[in-house]
Amino acid sequence: MLKIKNFNNSLCKNSVATIGTFDGVHIGHQKIIERLVNTAKKDGLKSVVLTFFPHPRMVLQKDANIKLINTIDERSEILKNLGLDSLFIKTFTQEFSRLTAEEFVVNILVNQLHIKKIIIGYDHHFGRNRAANIDDLKKFGELYNFEVEEISAQDINDVSVSSTKIRAALDAGDILTANSFLGYNFMLKGTVVKGKGLGRTLGFPTANIQVDEDYKLIPKQGVYIVSATHKEQKLFGMMNIGTTPTVSNKSKETIEVHFFDFNQDIYGEEVSIEFLTRIRDEQKFDSVEELKNQINQDKIEALEFLKQHHAK
Repeated sequence: MLKIKNFNNSLCKNSVATIGTFDGVHIGHQKIIERLVNTAKKDGLKSVVLTFFPHPRMVLQKDANIKLINTIDERSEILKNLGLDSLFIKTFTQEFSRLTAEEFVVNILVNQLHIKKIIIGYDHHFGRNRAANIDDLKKFGELYNFEVEEISAQDINDVSVSSTKIRAALDAGDILTANSFLGYNFMLKGTVVKGKGLGRTLGFPTANIQVDEDYKLIPKQGVYIVSATHKEQKLFGMMNIGTTPTVSNKSKETIEVHFFDFNQDIYGEEVSIEFLTRIRDEQKFDSVEELKNQINQDKIEALEFLKQHHAK
């Protein structure tokens, strides 16, 4: 079942709002949210983000292959931590997409969000067939008594460039670049499920992570250094994303994490994994012994990295 963390969406009274997908909530987005929150405080208004789920492309183009940097749950959590007063997640449907620009402004912005001001990109389009633009929004503002503040071309360009670069970096396994654009460590959440126990036979027991949201972008296959928090305990470890070709002839991708200095049963628990850096590609070895030797080498490299960067 989808968990959507709408927060405080009943408090939308006299708000300053912005609209967007905000996938990744990266440094470009954070700049816009900071501006929103500061404006709200200065003007005595509530700061509100209006976002959509499912992603409009999933609905309008039936694009089942679209991959997002954040799940809607993750996006909500990050936005909340940025000091936003309210998040309003609008379910995006074919019917919703057919609202005229004025219906959207009146039904959503005026009657539900009670906006006094909207901070929006200079190139923003909205309403049926995205026919209305920021000039139309300014006319509606005069009609329905709200102000329109424009986000510059430079800031909007920074936002779109960052999203593209983050997705490309994750697809290439370049975690350091992705994290630098995100302003935080890329993460994924999932439930620990039973695997085949192969890691244990190799001396490296692993937690198999099942990510429920099929639209979540999973980075390139390979071996990563990761961190997690379990019941307030900070954990570090190695993650393998791939098909474990040395010990399996199946093509199904799995996500397995070996945590250092940790031996608790966490089956059925949800864990949030943060990616710190990538060690290598997944590869097929001629023997299990060779694989074990490589994993030992990976662990040495991981511990050295953590000693330098995280005082492990």
